[in-house]
Amino acid sequence: MSRIGKEPVKLTEGVTATVEGQKVTVKGKLGELSYTMHEGISAKVEDGAVRVSCDDDDAHGNFHGLARALINNMAIGVSKGYTKQLSIEGTGFKAVLKGQELALSLGFASPKIFVVPEGVKCTVENDGLQVTLTGIDKCLVGESAARIRSFYPAEPYKGKGIKYVGEHIRRKQGKKVA
Repeated sequence: MSRIGKEPVKLTEGVTATVEGQKVTVKGKLGELSYTMHEGISAKVEDGAVRVSCDDDDAHGNFHGLARALINNMAIGVSKGYTKQLSIEGTGFKAVLKGQELALSLGFASPKIFVVPEGVKCTVENDGLQVTLTGIDKCLVGESAARIRSFYPAEPYKGKGIKYVGEHIRRKQGKKVA
């Protein structure tokens, strides 16, 4: 049995969960999320917590901890939400938000356009040098941040590019002159 899967998902105040067959729905003050569990995994709500169980450890043990972790992420998301912040560094590098499109000027011939998905709120601060993504779905917020970062990851020589706020870029020394 999965150690993570054994732990119950505690529901905070204002968060409710319902289980209908293989589908788990979590509602909170920020919204509603649902997840369809893999066959062989079941859940039940009791005493203000969601308990996930596995029918057969050998066949479905991999999905036991995964289902519990995803339900826990949904419970946190509908109560607090998730935030990812990206920092843009480089001469002339900046971001501009136009409706649901984020235009990134990163030194290429034309700006890179990222369409912000439904369910993610994007804001640009600090004169286009900081992008903040917020939402209730942890997977969607994280994937959006990773896709934006993939346009120009921070490079190790000058530190130019897009990085997560708080991320440490290991710097390299340039050419040595004899």
